[in-house]
Amino acid sequence: MLPLALYIHWPFCKFKCPYCDFNSHVRERINHADWKATYLKEMAFYREKTGSRQIKSIFFGGGTPSLMEPETVAAIIEEADRLWGLPESTEITLEANPTSVEAEKLRGFKAAGVNRVSLGVQSLRDADLKKLGRQHSAAEAVAAVKLAAGIFDRYSFDLIYARPDQSVADWKQELIEALEFAAGHMSLYQLTIEEGTQYHTLHQRGELKVPSDDIAADMYELTQEMMNARGLPAYEISNHAKPGQESQHNLVYWRYGDYAGIGPGAHGRLTLDGEKWATRAHKAPELWMQWVNDKGHGAHPFEMIDSSKRGWELMMMGLRLREGVQLDAFTKETQTPLSRFINGNRIQVLVDEKLLEVTDQHIRATAAGRQRLNSVLSYLAA
Repeated sequence: MLPLALYIHWPFCKFKCPYCDFNSHVRERINHADWKATYLKEMAFYREKTGSRQIKSIFFGGGTPSLMEPETVAAIIEEADRLWGLPESTEITLEANPTSVEAEKLRGFKAAGVNRVSLGVQSLRDADLKKLGRQHSAAEAVAAVKLAAGIFDRYSFDLIYARPDQSVADWKQELIEALEFAAGHMSLYQLTIEEGTQYHTLHQRGELKVPSDDIAADMYELTQEMMNARGLPAYEISNHAKPGQESQHNLVYWRYGDYAGIGPGAHGRLTLDGEKWATRAHKAPELWMQWVNDKGHGAHPFEMIDSSKRGWELMMMGLRLREGVQLDAFTKETQTPLSRFINGNRIQVLVDEKLLEVTDQHIRATAAGRQRLNSVLSYLAA
């Protein structure tokens, strides 16, 4: 039996951040009882599809899952245990905003069964938090992280760098401060300007200026240096952890494992009857709910992923990891050895350029290769 991860998407936020392109929506009123019942109904549909599996992890993402009622979170965890069974080792993560109101719910989430939280701090500068559209202050963020540390054995928090008007010196000082209350895991993301966001519109108009690519690269390299020195190396391009503290749920994605996406707009990858299938739910929250209530699920028709696409998806995800891609896993997934899947001359060029490393067991991107991964993948696929 292949292990399975569950992703639960809560689509609501109090405010839409100007840089965010996630499937998030603002609503004045939410009927939590109806939402709880709908999640449980769709979970039953996926249990019928997957059969008996061992649940490796559950991840409540969004949106802003800390706006959920702890009772809803508890019901979903209990139903996952009833449907599949949850080993004691199951990692159960919930993303939370560090506003004082949401931080006060952390004990309720712990009682519901959550054993790991990920806090969306994003910045320790009040002026930048305002630019990012965040609803918390820097002081609230620090207080929330410290509160989480007293409640959960495992916690993480996110920061965004290469923000408008940020210098390398600014980022260095902010990261020094953040490391004072970091524990086993941190996620450090470079700001990207995504189409369809308010930031994209402002950037196109010339009203939003972000650091140049060279400055952003300097920030990335500084980040690696500082995190390595602190014993929190990057196990993935943007994620840093002490050994053993990696996000088990995200490793399922990057190792191309199976996960069921439940909730509006949630995506999944499932192995069914020996074939890999892509799943995606309708993005509109109310329509997703209607579909689930009418036919038991909110998913569009599943799409079979052929061996070629599986190979490229595995490479795109796996090369993000410091450990890279296991060659045996690649051959098993695609039924084709890597040497027949990708032009060996192109691999050798990247090895010579010190952007890839190849052993008898793995193909992996070097530190320089991970920094330039889009270019590496484009060259391999050409």
